[in-house]
Amino acid sequence: MPDIAISSSLARVLVIEDEASVADAVALNLREEGFQVEVARRGDDGCRMATSEPFDAIVLDLMLPGMDGRDICRAIRRTSQVPILMLTARASELDKVLGLELGADDYLAKPFGMLELIARVKALLRRARAAGSPSDDAPLRAGRFLLDPARHLLTKDGQPIALRPKEFELLRVLMSSRGRVLTRDRLLDLVWGEDLYLDRGTLDVHIRWLRLKLEDDAREPKYIVTVRGVGYSFSEAQ
Repeated sequence: MPDIAISSSLARVLVIEDEASVADAVALNLREEGFQVEVARRGDDGCRMATSEPFDAIVLDLMLPGMDGRDICRAIRRTSQVPILMLTARASELDKVLGLELGADDYLAKPFGMLELIARVKALLRRARAAGSPSDDAPLRAGRFLLDPARHLLTKDGQPIALRPKEFELLRVLMSSRGRVLTRDRLLDLVWGEDLYLDRGTLDVHIRWLRLKLEDDAREPKYIVTVRGVGYSFSEAQ
């Protein structure tokens, strides 16, 4: 896999941000890192660009004129899994969870440092490219489950289960290491990238969502098992 410092000049980033000073600063700093950058100042313009042109990553503000970031995120996720970094002036845990639930890959509260933003964009690109590598395409079978990364398909007893992108990647990592305990920090590194500044609560929320979809009884999980004080493990329990 090429290093991001070498390949950043090939990556196109769309910045959807209505605050001129923020948009200009983000675009300038990304361009200085070698990225090709397009900017949209209105939500409806940004949504049109995001859904009609190829981009490698999107930096998306939550509050926008014309169309807000939540609706844009939903529209993008209907057709694309492009990495999305959501920006917001609202830093509450509820807002963070909502942004991730809508399909954003990462979340950054204003005011933020440009070095942090650049690090997060690079980490998202690395993670997206790693997820697309051939080694990740082999189907995984575990008990009642079949996970096929090439088709982004999960089945339980032959019945499909719809998963969001990060849920799918988290389950892939757990199933690939079934029988082993993975720490919370290790799972955050593998699924969200070591350069992302996400807390463990983000991981726990995604584990809860997975259990609601996979377990016969999410209150008594048999497949995604908590190892108290350590992390999580995937079991092939029948």
